[in-house]
Amino acid sequence: MKAHSQNTYSVTGSGLGLRRDILNELEASFPEIVDFMEVAPENWIGIGGKLGKRFRAFTEKTPFVIHGLSLSIGSPAPLDESLVYEIKKFIRTHDIRCYSEHLSYCSDNGHLYDLMPIPFTEEAVYYVADRIKRVQEILEQKIAMENVSYYAAPGKEMDEIDFVNAVLEEADCNLLLDVNNIYVNSVNHSYDPVEFLQALPRERIAYCHVAGHYNEAEDLLVDTHGADVIDPVWSLLHKAYDTFGVFPTLLERDFNIPPLAALTQEVQTIHKLQAKCHTPSASFQVVG
Repeated sequence: MKAHSQNTYSVTGSGLGLRRDILNELEASFPEIVDFMEVAPENWIGIGGKLGKRFRAFTEKTPFVIHGLSLSIGSPAPLDESLVYEIKKFIRTHDIRCYSEHLSYCSDNGHLYDLMPIPFTEEAVYYVADRIKRVQEILEQKIAMENVSYYAAPGKEMDEIDFVNAVLEEADCNLLLDVNNIYVNSVNHSYDPVEFLQALPRERIAYCHVAGHYNEAEDLLVDTHGADVIDPVWSLLHKAYDTFGVFPTLLERDFNIPPLAALTQEVQTIHKLQAKCHTPSASFQVVG
């Protein structure tokens, strides 16, 4: 493994995604349990006026991370460097602590509705890693790539865990650990989620996502971020803390968004797990 240094930017504790549906509630009474927040930069870049000022008020008071939607790191189309430069400006404007994206792709001569799986091949490792390096070069900082859910593995030549680890190592980037995606993939592709989790590189973890999903069938789960987190996923998060130490963890909820009180209750569950598993790693910083 290459040496890694800790960045001066960091987030700690338990986080919540900022959605416009809950803006009013957050402005009326911001939950003390929320230590940091996350947005998709594409949803806020270029937003001015009253809404832009409301967003700025949040980023001035609360640490923020951003999770991109359209970098399309595995796409056969050229890298959208203009987007990367816009994100760089957004990071500087709002003092963003970490930028993460999906280890997948969503475009080729136009954007697709869903995230598509990158073939698990050695050729793809080098292709994707080169594009990540270019993004990091432009941004002048490391980014974190998220292990994604997928429903088919076209052209597979290696296991998912080997592909993910090879990309992280070759690109020398960080990991956005999504425990729900591990659980969903473990059911859909019949592997041991704990074994997968424990094979990931602790020193590259920037922060973590936990979310809900939809049960399409006994052997088919769909990653929707539109439901409550289920007990097996909470258990996997607990195992992750036991394995790596406590790291920043954010609740993702993108659809069927309930009132803030219900979201806060799940953030409280994160907080309780972190307190229960408290180790010296609880102050683990986002690495850069």
